[in-house]
Amino acid sequence: MSKTMKALVLDQHGDLDQLRVVGDRPVPAVTEGHVLIRVRASSFNYHDVFTVQGMPGIKVPLPVVIGLDMAGEIVEVGAGVDGWKAGDRVLVNPLNKARGLMGEMLDGGMAEYCLVSAGQLIALPEKVGFDDAAALPVAYGTAHRMLITHDTVKQGDRVLILGASGGVGTACVILAKRLGAEVIACAGSDAKAQALKELGADHVINYRETDFSKWAIGQYGKPQRRNYEGGVDVVINFTGGDTWVPSLKCLKRGGTLLVCGATAGHDPKEDLRYVWSFELNIRGSNSFYDDNLKALLDMIAEGTVKPLIDRAVPLEGAAAGLALIRDREVLGKVIVNP
Repeated sequence: MSKTMKALVLDQHGDLDQLRVVGDRPVPAVTEGHVLIRVRASSFNYHDVFTVQGMPGIKVPLPVVIGLDMAGEIVEVGAGVDGWKAGDRVLVNPLNKARGLMGEMLDGGMAEYCLVSAGQLIALPEKVGFDDAAALPVAYGTAHRMLITHDTVKQGDRVLILGASGGVGTACVILAKRLGAEVIACAGSDAKAQALKELGADHVINYRETDFSKWAIGQYGKPQRRNYEGGVDVVINFTGGDTWVPSLKCLKRGGTLLVCGATAGHDPKEDLRYVWSFELNIRGSNSFYDDNLKALLDMIAEGTVKPLIDRAVPLEGAAAGLALIRDREVLGKVIVNP
């Protein structure tokens, strides 16, 4: 094995032009309690855009190899590691409990090799490929916890999903349909809307042309204060910004607004009158855990879930792939094969 490797490195915060592919990054030395994996697939999330730009209150140790999600093969096992051996196929939970997120507080998956704590490893079922596995952690793990762990979507529920074309959004569409919901998917173009329809959404809305809240009220009726008629049961809103109040307005009495992020702004205008008048539930969901990822791997192995992958690119095309995420030009996940 070579002592150096290719990697996508962030030297300083700024635009995506701060990312560079290097060919002389040292291969990490194996340490106690850790394994070295040959990364076969890594995937981008919108979080990677924030990491490149820099986030208030988070001091990223630069330079750093970005990329939270990864899957690969163990090539070397450190002292004190039991139950794993070279050749094992693994998915990595990006959260290192001692140091924080891979690809942010320590080197992540956009490299040929990565040093990973043994406690972050999840065995890959034989029927699950590296690309599908690498699509899971942040996007599908987050959606699984928000919808299934928290038991927020029931069969027959009307579920409106904002930002439905991205990684978390497409995961929500897939899982909500699996739970038997009537899914309304919102996206920013007719092409994306059509693709979401093909993915299984019952209704699609191009939010650039149609007010999603008014559409829902027109379709299902105006929510009523004295009974449970009108509106939708659940709105999934991880965009924030100016979508927040319209989300409140189209929820039925007793409905639930699910939130796991704020890609369009964390400090939206609020209207508490809707919260109390319609007895709304605001339910936050944060992160994901091994049980979410193991359940998703089982679903893929059984053939009941298939992650939506927009494209797979080599490491040399990774920065351009992340630009597609930033500009919302993809449907589903962008995979990098280092």
